[in-house]
Amino acid sequence: MLENILLVISILLIAIVLLQGNKASSAGQIITGGNDALFQNMKERGLELFISRATMVLGLAFFLISLILFLA
Repeated sequence: MLENILLVISILLIAIVLLQGNKASSAGQIITGGNDALFQNMKERGLELFISRATMVLGLAFFLISLILFLA
């Protein structure tokens, strides 16, 4: 039962991480560190805020269910 829930959560987590917006302007700036605004406090609004919170909730659920299955 929990294994099936963990499978569904992992698929949803992969999908929602792929939906997240790119925070860097280009891939070259990730390597060279050229994006100064990467770590600045930027407000998320609307769909970005929902995706960010959903990622956090799904990640926490994945962690907790994995821990329960490990200890059982």
